[in-house]
Amino acid sequence: MTAEQTFRIAAVPADGVGIEVVESGRAVLDALAARSNGRFAFDWTEFPWGSAYYAEHGKMMADDGLEQLKAFDAVYFGAVGWPTVPDHVSLWGLRLRICQNFDQWANVRPVEFLPGVPSSLRTADRDDLDWVVVRENSEGEYAGLGGRNLAARGAGSEVAVQSALFTETGCERIMRFAFDLARTRARKKVSSVTKSNAQQYGMVLWDEVFERVAADYPDVETESVLVDAMAAKFVLRPEDLSVVVASNLHADILSDLGSAITGSLGLAASANLNPERRFPSMFEPVHGSAPDIAGQGLCNPLGAIGSAALMLEHFGLGDEAKTVRRAIEATTGSGIRTRDVGGTSTSAEVTDAVIGHLDNG
Repeated sequence: MTAEQTFRIAAVPADGVGIEVVESGRAVLDALAARSNGRFAFDWTEFPWGSAYYAEHGKMMADDGLEQLKAFDAVYFGAVGWPTVPDHVSLWGLRLRICQNFDQWANVRPVEFLPGVPSSLRTADRDDLDWVVVRENSEGEYAGLGGRNLAARGAGSEVAVQSALFTETGCERIMRFAFDLARTRARKKVSSVTKSNAQQYGMVLWDEVFERVAADYPDVETESVLVDAMAAKFVLRPEDLSVVVASNLHADILSDLGSAITGSLGLAASANLNPERRFPSMFEPVHGSAPDIAGQGLCNPLGAIGSAALMLEHFGLGDEAKTVRRAIEATTGSGIRTRDVGGTSTSAEVTDAVIGHLDNG
């Protein structure tokens, strides 16, 4: 039977546990499609890019890799990084190469607390905590501007310059994205993260654009918080958060903090979006490649499965995304958890449990 709608997905497991969690996510999505009575299906193409590819070819992905990926509806990514390849080479050679060239300027990272997963926050059991970090994903501190010079002067004399890029266009589009997202949530609030007291050019522009954009959303509550104070707020007053919008570096760090206080980075999902849909968007768990446990069946697949739910939303399958999230909650709530969140289950056992709970979603 031919599906009514088939989504073409490029799978890039890349390195370490990325290979395992992409396999888990694919299994969940294919199980969901099998239950759809032919309404949708997934057509997968897997690409071998990553650190092993680098060892053989001297590059992290094929020269025409971006051109190949353009034909797909989405990219499903695992994790990149391995001890044999410098981190800046592996990151810029694969993940950031895709993000930058496909203008995936909106990075969405939900901070969600799952039943049965212990949190380091004392208020997690008392309050209904749920917020999302919206990260500017194309410029800021990760724009790749700068260089290293003057090494010819001799040892200890080299100079490195790393410039952060802030444009009105880049700031405004991510802020409008955050405000539009806030309008869909129970708490209509956007918190802007800044450091304009010390970064008097780029972050002052960020603040000015935020104030201007906020004027177009009078129904949305706003605040502007210094990044160090926001880090404290994540821990001390998380009940006051709904949508947090921040620059590339600030949001990267804060979203990892948010994931850690939910119990583990292994739970964290993310979406790298090109909202205009000129290019494929990319969906990936936040955790790294974890070489120390790779191939042992111990990694947490829930971040990758949660990222698959974000991909379903991107495809317009909102009800199916909710089904996957409820299956994740039912799995952790029943005590089936990997060791990073206090359990003893294997990756495969967690994946099977999520698939088993799909019918109850």
